[in-house]
Amino acid sequence: MAQHSTPAVLSLVIAVYNKPDILRLVLAACARQSKTDFEVIVADDGSGPGVADAVREAQQHSFFPITHLWHEDKGWRKNTMLNNAIRAARTDYLVFIDGDCLPSRHFLLDHWQEREQETVLLGRRVETSSRWSQNLTMASIASGSFERYGWQEWMDGLRGDALRMEDGLRIKSRLLRTLLLRKVRGMLGSNFSAWKQDLAAINGFDELYDGPGCGEDSDIQFRLSLLGVAAKSLRNLAIQYHVHHPLTKVSDACWDRFQEVQKKREPRCRFGLEQLPEPTPH
Repeated sequence: MAQHSTPAVLSLVIAVYNKPDILRLVLAACARQSKTDFEVIVADDGSGPGVADAVREAQQHSFFPITHLWHEDKGWRKNTMLNNAIRAARTDYLVFIDGDCLPSRHFLLDHWQEREQETVLLGRRVETSSRWSQNLTMASIASGSFERYGWQEWMDGLRGDALRMEDGLRIKSRLLRTLLLRKVRGMLGSNFSAWKQDLAAINGFDELYDGPGCGEDSDIQFRLSLLGVAAKSLRNLAIQYHVHHPLTKVSDACWDRFQEVQKKREPRCRFGLEQLPEPTPH
């Protein structure tokens, strides 16, 4: 088991459900981060044994500590596992990604340097092509070549096989990012960061959602805003590449749940980090 001499100052939470080969690539991308004092929490929503194998392999040589959280597969319970990750985090600042999203070299550095009190950071991601995704290798991750655009990548974008290629360009100048109007309004669950105390203030992720699409991001952003937590764009910073797969449809039940939350305007969900009692009727 690798030794970890530098205490972590931030926690990277990776939400995972199966796809161990892609998780290996994600963990390899974590190993080339320019910021090195972090921990990884693999928040596993009931994967098969392949994910545990991938985590054990990485734990043997990673310079950062990796914690694997798992519960039995009983359908989509990502938000329950994300709450488990908040509880397990040993730092005060949490960055959230999905297990099919590759962080660029300065991903964690950008989240750390741009953090502010009472602020949630909203990043974007490049939607890569099927061709690009199929050609990924551990060698391309280790060398960093997966971050460099060539003519094939731009052609993927021109054909519409890849989307938001421009979000893969890291622009360090705040002035230039402002001039380009590179703002973000909506949160992506695969690329955001927040203070643990702010997430605790809204009672974490709402476990009444039973599918993907809004409960792990839009809901969180809305309830944080009710407490005065501002949203700050990380567009063209904290670059991330989403490995291609067919689009996932948001269920009507999830949208209905989110509309109910917006109507009630209660920042703390009832079923989250804690199970809160029913409100007393007036």
